[in-house]
Amino acid sequence: MAFAGRLDAASIGVLWRPAMRAAERAHDQTLMFDLGAVSFSDVAGASFLAAIEAAHGDAAQLIGTPESVMALLLLARKAMQASAGGETAPRATAREVIAAAFGLLAASIGFIGEAAMAIVRLPARRRMLRVPDLLRYIDNAGVQSLPLVLLLGYLIGLILAFQSAVPMRRYGADIFVANLVAISLVRELGPLLAAVILAGRTGSAFAAEIGTMKVNEEIDALTTMGLDPMTMLVLPRIFAAMLVMPVMTLTFDIAGMLGMTTVMRGFGFPLVTIARQVQNWVVGSDVYGGLIKGMCFGIAIAAIGCRAGLGTGVGPRAVGLSTTAAVVGGIIATIALDGVFALIFYRLDL
Repeated sequence: MAFAGRLDAASIGVLWRPAMRAAERAHDQTLMFDLGAVSFSDVAGASFLAAIEAAHGDAAQLIGTPESVMALLLLARKAMQASAGGETAPRATAREVIAAAFGLLAASIGFIGEAAMAIVRLPARRRMLRVPDLLRYIDNAGVQSLPLVLLLGYLIGLILAFQSAVPMRRYGADIFVANLVAISLVRELGPLLAAVILAGRTGSAFAAEIGTMKVNEEIDALTTMGLDPMTMLVLPRIFAAMLVMPVMTLTFDIAGMLGMTTVMRGFGFPLVTIARQVQNWVVGSDVYGGLIKGMCFGIAIAAIGCRAGLGTGVGPRAVGLSTTAAVVGGIIATIALDGVFALIFYRLDL
């Protein structure tokens, strides 16, 4: 095959199909490229030559090839071989996995230490903690999430009451559905599901915001100006999540009990009876324990989201990976903390 003139995206279109058919028909013959008359070639031209070689099944012998065309053709051949070979990333060894786990643990411990030091130094750096930013985070994390919390809480209470009432009616114990749902919401489901909402809605937003600032080098600019990113960016978000989580938990509990009340009213129970059952079984320690759990969940979710944002790497996928890590890490931390609280409450007989 002899080529002359320019081998670029504009000229190879009419040559593509005839060249491929000719290369396939001459599969058992030697393929040769005469490129001595080629005056210019871009990446498209080199890819065209590499595609001809792929259709023929063997590398071509080159005649009079300019150095610039040769360099592009070698790169196109490597790319073609990598694409045909389906190269995959090397598998991580057990040592690398363990080293990565310890590295993540060390980075998390370091972040906790930096956050603790920022709280200790906060009186001397109180100007860096801007109240308008704190109020904005409270509004985004708490106030704007209340409609979602009300909707999900009502549906959870509705479904839980209905599913509990169906088997309990066989034994004439459907009146105790109110007790079951109320205690489940106040002690366990309220803070846990509110934390899941916070992790999916707010923890991911924290990671995306800080991650974008990290990619745009805005955090480096703050450090250069002598401002502490931990005090300006992390502490307001942690304080906001800590303050809104008890409110979200209580709102979820109330919405869930309204859903339960809807089902119980459908079964013919008066409001007075339902309220009396809840009052007799739900005590103050249940409510306070759920609110404390929610506050701790909020701190963990906000800290994990900020940590994921500060650890954002480079590249177009970095912010997305940080957001995913924030949501997954927040949910896992919430469930782990819930298990710890279950053991503590059991030991304290609460």
